[in-house]
Amino acid sequence: MLSRILCLLLFVLSSFPVIAPQAEAGIVVVLNSRDATVSLLDQESQKEISTYAIGKEPHHLMATPDNKSVIVANAVGNELVFLDPKTGQVQRRMKDIADPYQIGFSPDQKWFVSNSLRLDRVDFYQYGGKDLSLVKRVPLAKLPSHMAFDAASTTVFITHQGSDQVSAIDLATQKVKWTLPVGKLPAGIAMTPDDKYLLVGIMGSDYVEVIDWRAQKTIKRIKTGAGAHNFRALGDKRNTFVSNRVSNTINIIDQISLENVATIDVPGGPDCMELSADGKSLWVTLRWIKKVAVIDVPSKKVLKLIPVGRSPHGVYFMDHAPRI
Repeated sequence: MLSRILCLLLFVLSSFPVIAPQAEAGIVVVLNSRDATVSLLDQESQKEISTYAIGKEPHHLMATPDNKSVIVANAVGNELVFLDPKTGQVQRRMKDIADPYQIGFSPDQKWFVSNSLRLDRVDFYQYGGKDLSLVKRVPLAKLPSHMAFDAASTTVFITHQGSDQVSAIDLATQKVKWTLPVGKLPAGIAMTPDDKYLLVGIMGSDYVEVIDWRAQKTIKRIKTGAGAHNFRALGDKRNTFVSNRVSNTINIIDQISLENVATIDVPGGPDCMELSADGKSLWVTLRWIKKVAVIDVPSKKVLKLIPVGRSPHGVYFMDHAPRI
């Protein structure tokens, strides 16, 4: 009798399907500036998961130093929104952060800097691991846009799209150390891995301006495509991508030789970029056509265009290549 019961129990159990635990999909966060929304994409299937309202004019985003949150800067909404980098869902909101267009942490994690594009100033906050404490607001020339830091966290460098300049500001004193004229409509700015030069995307022309920031002078112009805009390092401590919004291309610049070494054709106004951890997939927001491009880096070909919202700008995912 007991053996018959055991056999019946085994039969019942075997009739139920075995459900394996699902691996957590990689979430791609895309900011749709004109729609005031966030699109969440699945990194593996390259399909949209969901879209939700986030706040007015989300332009840029970055992870906190502990990688437990992704900060979305809502410029017109005057707030920072913290997202879970694994799910893309809202963790908390920080109000009364005036016009945070571009944001950044100093390498030593002591300073949080916010460029206020429409207010013509830069705000400096001390960062204590969670909260921000406003220290000073520094007036600047027209349209302070992007930023970069030196490796020692002594200086932040700011581009001014409206006055064709780059300024260096001392982090400890929040005083402007120098301002240098550059090409028309300077946008993205990046420090080379050796900490020697600043690369500036000259959006009003077709080159990247190379600045010896210690000597305070331009040493070279690297020919790229029209509308040179933003940078994303390949993570090999040598090369970097630069997006060209007008010519619909992305270049690869060798930061040692300071030469343009490759060109990738990308439609629709390529802007911000994120790179997979293996360095093989580059995700690019396309500002003019409401899409995100996925590019195969080895072949330099666009593999897929994923529909998102209007004027997609910032893009982020957790499993990414190093940023230098």
